[in-house]
Amino acid sequence: MPRRGLPLQGRIRWLFLGLFLLLVLMLFAYLLECTPPADVSLALPGLAGETYSREYYQALLQEQEEHHLNRAASLKRQIAQLKQELQELSEKLKLLQEKKELPGVQGLAETKDQEPGDLLEYLHSQIDKAEVNTAARLPSEYALVPFESFTLSKVYQLEMGLTRHPEEKPVRKDRRDELVEVIEAALDIINNPDEEDGVEEDMPMQRQIYTEGHFTEGLYRTERDKGSLYELFFAKEDSTSFRHVTLFRPFGPLMKVRSTSLETSELIINIIVPLAGRVETFSQFLHNFREVCIQQDRQVHLTVVYFGQEGLQDVKSSLEKMTREESFSNYTLIPVDEDFSRGRGLDIGARAWKKGDVLMFFCDVDIHFTLEFLNTCRLQTAPNSQKRCWILERLWLWNDVSVSLRFP
Repeated sequence: MPRRGLPLQGRIRWLFLGLFLLLVLMLFAYLLECTPPADVSLALPGLAGETYSREYYQALLQEQEEHHLNRAASLKRQIAQLKQELQELSEKLKLLQEKKELPGVQGLAETKDQEPGDLLEYLHSQIDKAEVNTAARLPSEYALVPFESFTLSKVYQLEMGLTRHPEEKPVRKDRRDELVEVIEAALDIINNPDEEDGVEEDMPMQRQIYTEGHFTEGLYRTERDKGSLYELFFAKEDSTSFRHVTLFRPFGPLMKVRSTSLETSELIINIIVPLAGRVETFSQFLHNFREVCIQQDRQVHLTVVYFGQEGLQDVKSSLEKMTREESFSNYTLIPVDEDFSRGRGLDIGARAWKKGDVLMFFCDVDIHFTLEFLNTCRLQTAPNSQKRCWILERLWLWNDVSVSLRFP
């Protein structure tokens, strides 16, 4: 008996097959509709929505390549030109090195090569103008360029600016770098002396090596039309022998001027003090004088020019007491029966010295001494010469009070 479900199942299969074919046809039509034209595939999108052909981009790439090639050729020409200039400069330097060595100021370059003659003449003229070897006559005191003193950590300047204090600490970086360079150059000169420095070369093992710790003080000044002059002093601990190095920078490399040895043990300082009354202040002065000048130095002589009679016995008693307690008799008391005059007192005290050459220091009774100051007085003077008679503008005293005074 035939089954009725078989024809129905066959019809359903054909229905699904028809639907599948219909979907395939619709998908094919959709693909045909969305596919771009064949000629559009040859174009590429450009800027701002514009389209450019492939030939345009090929031309652009070729132009960029030509530009880079031209740039490379230009750089090659510049390199060749620089090599030629370097060769010419090397030949000139070689000729300068082969020239005969000239006497005079020596540069502090590592190779220590001599400069050409005209440059050396210019440097000599700058040194002469800067009063390194000989003093120059100035129209007035206002034309004088003062020196400034410096140590490893401080700079003492006369132009105090808004701070109204002569000490600059910490030192500005540019000034610190400049002074460190100068100190290192001076150390190189001392530790590697030339024949003209007068240092014996027979026993190099006994030669003393100096370091930055042996630097005691320095002086420098800069003149706008000449250059910078530096005076540096070095000494071993507990030694009265100093090394003095003079350098000059004529707006160029540092130049060595001289290097000498100084012995200060035999140089006596005659301290001349004009006084009238002020017995209490004089007692303080003597206390400081005993602690520094007698107990630490002893190469001093004290001259007191006393005006009037009031207080004279007290001053005499103070000096006699100092003599007994310290076994020190290097003093002179000169009583003057006149009205007080500082200039008159300094003149009388200077003329009273009859024992030969001496370094005279004129001061007031308010001055406070230090051992470093006494060494500075000895180092910054020369016998039979007024070249180094500095004018002391200010000294710092008790209670931070300052007094102006002058050397003769």
